[in-house]
Amino acid sequence: MSETKENNSLSGRVALVTGGARGIGLAISRALYSRGASVVIADSGVAIDGTSPDPSIASAAARDLGERALAFSADIASPENAQAAVALARSQFGAIDLVLNNAAILRDSFIFKGSPANWDAVLRTDLSAAFYVLSAATPYLREQVKGGRAPGRIVNITSSAGLYGNFGQSAYASAKAGLLGLTRVVAMDMGRSGVTCNAVAPFGATRVTEAIQPANPVQTQYKERALRVAPRFVGEFVAFLSSGAAQDITGQLFGVRGREVFLFSQPRPIERFVVPEGEESATALAASLREQRILSRLVELTTDLEAFNTEPLGSGPEATIEI
Repeated sequence: MSETKENNSLSGRVALVTGGARGIGLAISRALYSRGASVVIADSGVAIDGTSPDPSIASAAARDLGERALAFSADIASPENAQAAVALARSQFGAIDLVLNNAAILRDSFIFKGSPANWDAVLRTDLSAAFYVLSAATPYLREQVKGGRAPGRIVNITSSAGLYGNFGQSAYASAKAGLLGLTRVVAMDMGRSGVTCNAVAPFGATRVTEAIQPANPVQTQYKERALRVAPRFVGEFVAFLSSGAAQDITGQLFGVRGREVFLFSQPRPIERFVVPEGEESATALAASLREQRILSRLVELTTDLEAFNTEPLGSGPEATIEI
């Protein structure tokens, strides 16, 4: 897709990128900044499991970007810190236009070995933090439109794990699936103001990719391929969704893998089954389901790693993407 340079420009826009100092988040921060946006990088610098915070990570990323970038190193997974991050953007840059929810941690385990504490930690960072940030930012997004400012943009970074599932990722997949529901509702709630909200499932070489523990040879092959995909492609597509060129796109779910951009379907009925009157028993239901071919439409239980185990386009250093 191609749009005018003016529509793609983010000059004068103010962005808040959670988890914006490394991996996909850093790619997003760089893409927004390169198009003229001022960027607040909200990143506590934790390890992939959410431990060992390091405030120097966000500071270094902001310093590398330039004078229109600021670091916010408190844990974004609290209502108070989310409010503070939004306040920083407004006090230092005068507004808040773009909200990119990317912060995430992993604490994988099979469900029969799962820890409630780990579940709570992952849901808090990967899902609740996005709600906290949006709860803090959306009142200003609405007010700014009333004051004549161009409508803002929201992009939630989800995961194919939340769509397909993967071994041992009950917490992570649940949080990422929840982000899709949040995306749809926010798109509806903000629709009258013209503020858009979309979700992107990214594919790229990041700490999350590195942390994959393959369960079979197919997943091993997937990991080897995924580690060759640069995260900058995701950053470029998110920058497009953040621009004026994407003003008519909202409530959608995309995937980005190198030069491939996927538009995902979203859960809708694919078949209708009417229970015959007087046949509500389990035995009668089973027979009716078979007769009406419902069982032949069941969704295959495939992990996201197996579903996307094909050679990605644009995995070399010379690959580029144009949005």
